[in-house]
Amino acid sequence: MIVVTGATGNIGRTLVPLLAERGADVTAVSRRPQEGELPAGVRHAQADVGDSASLRPVLDGADALFLLLGGELNGAGERPDALVGAAADAGVKRIVLVSSQINSTRPQALSHTRLRDYEAAVRASGADFTVLRPSGFASNALAWSDPVRTRRTVFAPFGDVALPVVDPADIAAVAAVALTEHGHTGRTYELTGPEAVGPRRQAEVIGQVLGEEVAFVELSRAEAHAHMAQFMPEEVIDGTLDVLGLPLPAEQVPGPDVQRVLGRPAGSFAGWVERHLAAFR
Repeated sequence: MIVVTGATGNIGRTLVPLLAERGADVTAVSRRPQEGELPAGVRHAQADVGDSASLRPVLDGADALFLLLGGELNGAGERPDALVGAAADAGVKRIVLVSSQINSTRPQALSHTRLRDYEAAVRASGADFTVLRPSGFASNALAWSDPVRTRRTVFAPFGDVALPVVDPADIAAVAAVALTEHGHTGRTYELTGPEAVGPRRQAEVIGQVLGEEVAFVELSRAEAHAHMAQFMPEEVIDGTLDVLGLPLPAEQVPGPDVQRVLGRPAGSFAGWVERHLAAFR
């Protein structure tokens, strides 16, 4: 059995059906009651990845665990070894953890201390493990859905700073391979999109797919900080803005790992927009 945490999120809702298609026995975990239909044979369990006690009965009998932390758990919560220990007690033999590219490029970043702690716990668990370190998500563009729908405008800082954002569906596809196939134990994969695109270009792409012009308004760093402070912890904001506005060379270069694992090119930002066009109409 494979337990998938974050099953209703950007990665999990693609990963669960991918695993089901591969014939895996899947338990989809979310903090809220099940919404919508699951693929045939997939069970739902309501539990909190931040509360290892709630996950213990879910992990009973599991062979593998897909571990994804909710955003708030990146800053606080119980010790990572509580959850990893619960998985070990249940006999879990394989763990696939979603971390961040930042732990490769900025290994001292305070904003990602918790993810580094989880990486360390998973590596020390004795289980077969794979660590996924994605770049920024293409789905972050969903934050623009309301102004695009209502004003056909994108508001963002650093308009011409380009980064190779990754389609969450590619993260899910790599996770499905790592969870069900041999040859990925002990590997760390940095997952990016196929090309670097900045916010101004992303706005153009959204407009092209919509068939209507989408304007771009560049925010100052201070304006972006004030906006992000409404939903992000203060200690994370400056680090995020540094990556978006002052990326290191390694953060701007598309990586090969998606194609290496999947045998096909990484999905483009335009492809992601096409699949999520309803959010911007």
